[in-house]
Amino acid sequence: MLLMMLLMFGEFVILLSPLPKRKASLPIPTPWKLDPSEEKIVENFLDEEGVQEDNKFKILKIIKGMGFKEEVSGSGNSEGFPEFGVVQDADRLDAIGAIGIARCFTFGGSRKRLLHDPAILPRSDLSRQQYMNKEEQTTINHFHEKLLKLKDMMKTKAGKRRAERRHKFMEEFVKEFYDEWNGLS
Repeated sequence: MLLMMLLMFGEFVILLSPLPKRKASLPIPTPWKLDPSEEKIVENFLDEEGVQEDNKFKILKIIKGMGFKEEVSGSGNSEGFPEFGVVQDADRLDAIGAIGIARCFTFGGSRKRLLHDPAILPRSDLSRQQYMNKEEQTTINHFHEKLLKLKDMMKTKAGKRRAERRHKFMEEFVKEFYDEWNGLS
């Protein structure tokens, strides 16, 4: 029964989570956030599917709490729901490893963000507002500010196992990037 519930929640949350991203002109995921009109669309969809009120509440809470910036700010805590960890880990696994690296550089390029500038150091211990301020940001710093932190933020055993290998790959990539940038490789 729990497995069926997890699959149902995961299916609905994964199906619905891209909803706010559809506004973007690029097919690159942006942080999950529902404005009131989007929340109403999700609620209507869940009603049409016959989802019970308590499950609708959980699904909406999971979608709203999914993003990295929500966890940094402490506003994304949906840990009372086991489904939250499953869906959040799946989202985070998409952000790391080989595909995560490709997505990171694609996104940075689409925003005309600098690839790297040794004078712009990675920011640490970011608040939500600091994380959202992308003015003096480089694509390579995004690895230090977010991507290399995701392994330790995984919620499930399966997520932690999968993240380990992808994290090591990213560490090797970043090391090679700096070696090549500095003419050492």
